[in-house]
Amino acid sequence: MTKTIKQAQSNSAAADPFLWLEDRTSKQALDWVHRQNEITVGELQGDPSYRATFQTALDLMTAEDNIAVGAAINGHVYNFWQDKTNVLGLWRRTTVASYKTEKPEWETIIDFDALSAKESVKWVFGGASRLYPDFNRCLLSMSPDGGDASEMREFDIETRSFVENGFRAPASKSGFSWLDKDTVIVSAAFEEADKTQSGYPRVVKLWKRGTALEDATPIFEVEKEDLAAGAALEFDGDRRYLILARTLNFFASHIFLRLPSGENRRLPLPDDMTDSAIFRDRLVFGVRSPWTTPDGLVCKPDGLYSLDLARWVETGALGPVETLLEPAHRVSIAGIARTQDRLFISLMDNVRGKVVVCERNNRAWSLKPVALPENGNVGIAHAEHFGASVSFSFTDFLTPSSIVWSDDDGATLATVKSQPARFDASPFISEQFEARSKDGTMIPYFVVRRRDQDGPVPTLLYGYGGFEVPLLPGYAGVRGRLWLEKGNAYVQANIRGGGEFGPNWHQAALKANRQNAFDDFAAVAQDVVKRGIATPATLGIQGGSNGGLLTGVSLTQHPELFGAVIIEVPLLDMLRYTELPPGASWTAEYGDPEKPDEAAWLAAYSPYQHVSADAAYPPVLLTTSTADDRVHPGHARKMAARLQAAGHGKTLFFEETEGGHGGRGDRRPQAAQAAMKYVFLQRALSGTA
Repeated sequence: MTKTIKQAQSNSAAADPFLWLEDRTSKQALDWVHRQNEITVGELQGDPSYRATFQTALDLMTAEDNIAVGAAINGHVYNFWQDKTNVLGLWRRTTVASYKTEKPEWETIIDFDALSAKESVKWVFGGASRLYPDFNRCLLSMSPDGGDASEMREFDIETRSFVENGFRAPASKSGFSWLDKDTVIVSAAFEEADKTQSGYPRVVKLWKRGTALEDATPIFEVEKEDLAAGAALEFDGDRRYLILARTLNFFASHIFLRLPSGENRRLPLPDDMTDSAIFRDRLVFGVRSPWTTPDGLVCKPDGLYSLDLARWVETGALGPVETLLEPAHRVSIAGIARTQDRLFISLMDNVRGKVVVCERNNRAWSLKPVALPENGNVGIAHAEHFGASVSFSFTDFLTPSSIVWSDDDGATLATVKSQPARFDASPFISEQFEARSKDGTMIPYFVVRRRDQDGPVPTLLYGYGGFEVPLLPGYAGVRGRLWLEKGNAYVQANIRGGGEFGPNWHQAALKANRQNAFDDFAAVAQDVVKRGIATPATLGIQGGSNGGLLTGVSLTQHPELFGAVIIEVPLLDMLRYTELPPGASWTAEYGDPEKPDEAAWLAAYSPYQHVSADAAYPPVLLTTSTADDRVHPGHARKMAARLQAAGHGKTLFFEETEGGHGGRGDRRPQAAQAAMKYVFLQRALSGTA
C-alpha cells in the first residue's frame, strides 16, 4: 500500500504530464483551452437542436415574470434582478406594500450594466452590508470577473452614488461590515501576511474613516493553518455583540466576543457548534456531536439549545443550558433566523420542509408550526431582524416556486408571489424511493417522470453528497422544458455526505468514509435500473464542485452503470487538491494528502489517478471556468487531457472565461452551457451521439 501511495503521489506532481494545465492563465494552457472549446462548441452548438434549446434556456432564465425574491429592511424590499435588457443586473428596491402587488414599482439603486460600461469592467454584484439604523449607507461588494474575490466601495442608497473619499478596498477575499458610521470591521486577506494558507482572511482589523486601509488596527488574528478569521456585529434589542470567529475548518470554530474592555473572550462551547443565533439575551445553538454541559445536560446533534449570553458577558459564568428543540428521527435543522420578537427554525423531515416559530416568555420556550404547505421544500426566505416581517418559500419538483409573506411574525400568511408554470406538469409524477447501499444503509432518492412511462427512458441522475449540503425538491423550469417534456426522467439522490439528515449523515461519508457516498450513488443508479426507469445506456449523471468529484469517481469506478457523465467545476486530482488554492481549506472534509494514512484513502478513489486506457467509458463532458477561484480549473483541464490521451475520444471539455465557481453574472453564457449539457445528454442517452 505504501508503495502504491508513493507512486500515486509521484504521478500527481513530478510525473504528471499535464501539470502545466494548472497554470490558470499561461498562454500554453489557454491555447489548449481554446482548442478544446472550439471542438466542444462545434460538436454541441452545431447540433440542429441547440439553437432552440439555448433560446428556451435564456428565455426562462431572463423571463420578466420570474419571482423577484427580496428581503425587507426598514420598510423596503431589496432585490437583485437580471433579464435580457439588464444582463449584469439591477440592484433595486420597492416599498413592502408595493412588493405585494402584481407589478411593484421598483426604484433602481445601481444599474450594473451602466456601471460596467462606464468603467469598462464587467462588475458582478456580490452583496451589500448596510449601516444600522437607517440602512442607507452600505459597503458594496463587486467582483470584476464573477469570482469570489470582490472589490468593496462605500455607497449611499439615498443619493444613488458612491461616497466621495469613502471606504474603498481592492478586489480580494476579504470581508467588510459596519461597526459604526465611521468604523469598518475588516476581515483582511490582502497581503500574504493577512491570509491563511487557504487564501482567506487571517486578521480582523478596525478601519477608521479617513485613514488608510493599511493603517487599520488589528484586533484579532488566527493561525496560518486555520481556515479563516471572521467578524460580525450582532444586534439583540439594545445590546450589540462584536463576534469574532477563529474558523479551524469547515466544521469547527472557536467563537469569541469582544468586550468593551478590549478583551476577546472565548465562548466555552464545543468547536463543532452550529446553527447559532442570538435572541432575547440568549445564544441559541446546535452541535455536530454530543456534548455534555457543565450542568450535566447532554446536547445532541439535530437538537437546539440555549444559554444566557448576557449573563455570561457580565459574569463569565456559563449558567444552565436549556433544551429548545429535541432531536427527532430523520428530522434535521436546515437553518434558523429571527425577527425582532420571534425565532424561526427551518426543518427537514425526511427531505421535506417545515418551519417552527419560537417565543420566549416567562423564562420558557414555546414552539408551534407555521401554517405552510406540506410535502414540499419549505424554507425561510427572509426574516427582518429589526421588524416583524418574515417570508417563506415553497416549491417541489412539479410546483412552481411561491413566496408566502407575513408582516406579523408568521401569524398571518399570504402568498404574494407565484412563479408561472414553465412546463405542463400534469403528465408527471414525483416519487420518493430508497436504495440499499453497499453497507446496508437505505438511501432515499426522488424520481420525476411521466405517469404513463412504459419502459426505460433517458434519465438524468443528480447528486452532491458533501459539506452538510442537502439536496431538496425544487422546481426548475429549464429542466422541465428541456428534459422532462421530452419524455425523459430526472432522479435526485440524497446520498451520505450531504445534510439531509443532520451531522451524522454528513459524517458517515467524511474523510476515510468517503467511499460511502460513492457507493450510495452507485446503489441509487442500480436501483433506478432495477425499477425499469432507465438502463445503464440511458442513464446519465451530473454533479458540480464536490458533486463533480462524485461524478468523476462514478466514471472511473463504475463506467458500466452510465451512458453519459457530466462533471462540472470539479475536484478530481485529490492528491494535489491542497496545492490548488483554496484547496487546503477542505482537508476537514476529504483529508490531507501530505499525511500518508490520509493519502491512502484519497489515492484509493482520486479520479485523475484512476483513468484507465482499457476502460470502456461513456461520453464525458467536463466544464469549468477560468475565473473560478474556489475550485481551480486545473482539475477539469487535467482530467479531460488525461482521458483524451488514454484514447477516450468521446471526452468533451468546455471552459467559460468568466463567471466564477457559481457561474454568476451574464445569463447568456449560463444559458449556453445549460443548452450544451442538455444536447449532450440527449445525444448520448438516445444513442444519437
